[in-house]
Amino acid sequence: MESLRNKLPGILVCLVIAIPSYLLGKFLPVVGGAIFSILIGMVIATFWKEKGKAAPGIKFTSKFVLQLAVVLLGFGLNLNVIMQTGKQSLPIIICTIATSLITAFVLHKALSIHKNTSVLIGVGSSICGGSAIAATAPVIDANDEEVAQSISVIFFFNVLAAIIFPILGKAIGFDTLSGDAFGIFAGTAVNDTSSVTAAAATWDSMWNLGTQTLDKAVTVKLTRTLAIIPITLVLAIHRAKKEQAASGNSDKRSSFSIKRAFPMFILYFVLASLITTIAVNLGVSADLFVPLKTLSKFFIVMAMAAIGLNSNIVKLVKTGGKPLILGACCWAAITVVSIIMQHLMGLI
Repeated sequence: MESLRNKLPGILVCLVIAIPSYLLGKFLPVVGGAIFSILIGMVIATFWKEKGKAAPGIKFTSKFVLQLAVVLLGFGLNLNVIMQTGKQSLPIIICTIATSLITAFVLHKALSIHKNTSVLIGVGSSICGGSAIAATAPVIDANDEEVAQSISVIFFFNVLAAIIFPILGKAIGFDTLSGDAFGIFAGTAVNDTSSVTAAAATWDSMWNLGTQTLDKAVTVKLTRTLAIIPITLVLAIHRAKKEQAASGNSDKRSSFSIKRAFPMFILYFVLASLITTIAVNLGVSADLFVPLKTLSKFFIVMAMAAIGLNSNIVKLVKTGGKPLILGACCWAAITVVSIIMQHLMGLI
């Protein structure tokens, strides 16, 4: 109870920022509440240098609340529906994720970009934007400035994708009688759910397809979300082994343990997905889990407020050039690979 009392001032500060940010995100979904929240937090941080009693709560929100948001995100995943769509889109998803991660690794070396920032941008570009960054950051122990920079880069290319992709799809010659082809394209090549939704809805409006494209794109996007599990597990194992090697521990009895390395909140994320899947199979309406999905989105917005409050906006602007180049290269590579794979599979 005493610990909670110490954290309460900081939690309330983040909550006060998160509420208007979340509402603004509903009004402008292409931008999203997380971006509004992190920007407001950054602006406040330029004037509020010493957080005082609010510091413990802000740190708690940026770490624990962020992990809780990822767990609740699992309640939005019906694994049966995802598996059905995944049969068609899985090869494209695997290729785009691999492309983004390889691009991020190569440019991390070539441009001397900080490793954590490279990982976050690579994962955010390839899997599901802010949600993937939220899941990965605690695993690699990324600091708030690295998270803020990565979120900002992903946001920039999200907005570009929402605007450019429908025009690009028309120029390439995607099928305009069905939303499947463009839905798979948007679901595999656009980073964040908000922009996937915006691009797919625009395509539906352009060709009077109802919600065909939107339904396909969102399901493909949710399939990509599952990649959070193996990616975070691999990163956790790699980090644990690296830390063990750095400590010079030669005692095999106290060697690497997957139990210690595994990020438990990812296990809870999987359990949440299984609960949703089993419940829906037993006849429970999927609408029952909508409030938990909404709460997940709000907690991410709240955590972004905390991250913004712990960030230095001036430093981020000064060091933002290379991460922006990295984001652009990942985005372009994913787009090209998605189009090539669909062409090879006869979808376009």
